[in-house]
Amino acid sequence: MTEHLPSDSPATPDVPTSAGGAVTTEERERPDWDPRGPSVSSDPRAAYDDMRARCPVAHGTDGTWTLFTHADVTAAALDHETFSNAVSRHLQVPNGLDGHEHTALRAVVDTYFTPDRMRAVEPALRQVAADLVAELDVPGGLDAVEVGSRFAVRAQSVWLGWPADLEHELLQWMADNHAATRSRDRARTAEVAQRFDAIIRSLTDARRRAGADAPADVTTDLVREHVDGRALTDEEIVSILRNWTGGDLGSMALCAGVVLTYLADHPDLQARLRSGVSDHELDGVLDEILRIDNPFVSNRRVATAPVTVGGRHIAAGDTVLLNWTSANRDPETFGDPDAFDPDANAPHNLVYGIGKHVCPGRPLATLELRVLTRAILNATAAIEPDPERPREREEPPLGGFAVAPLRLR
Repeated sequence: MTEHLPSDSPATPDVPTSAGGAVTTEERERPDWDPRGPSVSSDPRAAYDDMRARCPVAHGTDGTWTLFTHADVTAAALDHETFSNAVSRHLQVPNGLDGHEHTALRAVVDTYFTPDRMRAVEPALRQVAADLVAELDVPGGLDAVEVGSRFAVRAQSVWLGWPADLEHELLQWMADNHAATRSRDRARTAEVAQRFDAIIRSLTDARRRAGADAPADVTTDLVREHVDGRALTDEEIVSILRNWTGGDLGSMALCAGVVLTYLADHPDLQARLRSGVSDHELDGVLDEILRIDNPFVSNRRVATAPVTVGGRHIAAGDTVLLNWTSANRDPETFGDPDAFDPDANAPHNLVYGIGKHVCPGRPLATLELRVLTRAILNATAAIEPDPERPREREEPPLGGFAVAPLRLR
């Protein structure tokens, strides 16, 4: 912890310590920063970079602790005993669970993202991407986030076996969910979550009623799943599908905005990809772009016991945020955080997390982003910034862009 704090922090510039150097309880509770202050809202990446340098373990005005360095975030993510994932009042399968319960349900979830399953769905996802790109105006303008939203809804519906006529309802839900997330209004987010659960239950109930005549798709497979010798509960099935869709729909839209904007700003890299690269090389490029501008800002943990991180004393029961965006830009690990070096940075990239709670859907997310990027590159001669329409950054706790206008040539 250094002396300087962001201008929007309500704390005094000096680090509060007792005469003996240890932080007292009263001093520990004094906030170091406002996670929703003006500097964070206007430029989150710059604010996180600043906090990592000035106050790498920060106590926020909302009472949470945030870890900003790559070393601290990695250590906490790998310390499953001290930093629990059971932080939500609602069931979150599997990543909101700990211990054997997490291990057993994670084993079930992982079977849906095997290489064989990804190969089986890839042709359908390529067709979704091709059909969507065929609808775009070339030459013309687009909002990369909006295109990512439409692709995410169609791709996930194909993967899960959901009807195409849900597209409008799901797109509206995504917009409402983002707005509710930004507001941090619990009543508002609860209402949005209940609406989505109702969509899921209508689909799972239909498969139960159909019995042996239910369609052969991922949703039906999940309804029939077992764990530890018992059938999954309805709540567990809904939670898994909510995680796969409610979270991933918005995530794919944000990823598309970041990736396509980066390519527009870096024509040399765009030309390299157009010249022909392997899937493996393209996946590395996508991961590196997302490292530089990580739209997955943070995950919560709760301390199960008193713990000291970076000289700061965190009490049992305190909420701890692992700031992936900041950790992925730590000069101590990556040197110049904006330098593009997929091969060197891959072993340290935390875009999808680390440890046993690493994102289970990474194979599908990577596949979807790859086929969408290839489809747009194949249909265009150039992706360029739009000089007439400004970009808009998302507001924390979201990352990436809210609006990403581009031009297709």
